[in-house]
Amino acid sequence: MSAYKRINLSVPVLDGFFNDRDTRPDFRLSREALRVLLDLLRSDRQHGWGSTIETLVFLFWLACGTSYRVVSRAFDMPRSTVHRIVHRVAEEVVAIRHQVIRFPNTPGDLEAVCRGFAGLARHRAFLKAAGAIDGCHVRIKPPSGPDGQCYRNRKLFPSIILQAVCDHQGRFIDTYVGWPGSVHDARVLRYSPLYRRSMYPPPGHFILADGGYPCLQHPLPLITPYKRPVQGVGAQRFNLHHSRARSIIERAFGMMKTRFRSIFLKALEVHHTFVPHVITACAILHNICLGVGDIMAPEDEHEEDDVEDEGEHVLETVSGAPWRDQLSAEVSALEEVPIDHDYW
Repeated sequence: MSAYKRINLSVPVLDGFFNDRDTRPDFRLSREALRVLLDLLRSDRQHGWGSTIETLVFLFWLACGTSYRVVSRAFDMPRSTVHRIVHRVAEEVVAIRHQVIRFPNTPGDLEAVCRGFAGLARHRAFLKAAGAIDGCHVRIKPPSGPDGQCYRNRKLFPSIILQAVCDHQGRFIDTYVGWPGSVHDARVLRYSPLYRRSMYPPPGHFILADGGYPCLQHPLPLITPYKRPVQGVGAQRFNLHHSRARSIIERAFGMMKTRFRSIFLKALEVHHTFVPHVITACAILHNICLGVGDIMAPEDEHEEDDVEDEGEHVLETVSGAPWRDQLSAEVSALEEVPIDHDYW
C-alpha cells in the first residue's frame, strides 16, 4: 500500500481519503462506516495493493456504476487489475455476510424488534411481528440466447430478484438473491432457506408480507393483508396498521437504492452470475451504514406491486388466515396507540 501511495499521491480520489475529507461522495460510505467495514474484512493481505486500497477500489466501482474503465482512470490502474480487485473484494465482503445480516440473536434483541414493529403499526396487536419481507427486482444485462427471456419480469425488463427480510429499523436480517425476474415472489420464497429451514421467526411470532405472498401459519408464519376488495371496517383497519408496519421493507430497499443509485437505477453491466455477489455486498454495506448512523433517506419510494395471491395451494402448509382474523379482532378491540406513547 505504501508503494502505491508514493507512486499515486496526486490521485484525487485517494488524496481525499488520506487527508480526512468526506468519503461519501466517492465511496458512498461515511468514514465511520468505512472503518467498520475494513475492521470486519481484517485482511493482512501481503499481495496485491493492500486491503485498504483494494476495498476503496471496490467501493468506488459500486459508487460509479460498475464501470471498470472509470475506476481504472480514477486510480491510475490497469483495467484488468481493477477487474481482479473488484471480484476478489466482492467475495471477501460476501464472506462476512453472516456477521452483518443476521436474525436477532438474543431474547432482548427480538423483543426490541417486535416492539419496534408494534410502534410502526401503531398498535399492540403487532407485538409478535418479527420482520417484514418483500422482493426487489434489480435490473441486469440479460444473458444472450433463449435463457435471457426468463429474466424478463412482469414489467418487461430483465432482472434478478432480491428477497429480503428486515427489522423495524430497515436493517436486513435475511437475504436470498439470484432467481430470474420472471419467477413469482411466492415461488422464490418457497425455495429459500428461510422457508425450508423454518429457523425464524420463533414460535408465536410472524413476518409481515404483502398480498403477493400466501398467508401462512406453517411452515413459515406469514401474515398478509386481506385481499381487495376488503370487506368490513375491521379488515380495513387491520390492513391500515399492517401496511404501516410492513412498509419498512420498502423503505429499506429505497435507502439501499439511493445509496447505490448507480447500481440499482440502471441495468447492471456485469455478468449475470456475478450479480448476486454485487447485490449481497450492497445489502451488507447498507446494514453497516445503518449501524453507525450513516442513514441516507430514500429518494423514491418502492412501488407497491399490484399482485394477486399466489402459492396458496402449496402442499403441506397451514393457512395463516385464522391467525390473521384473530389479529384483526385484536385491532378492532384494542385502541390505536398514539405514536409517542410508550405502551409496553
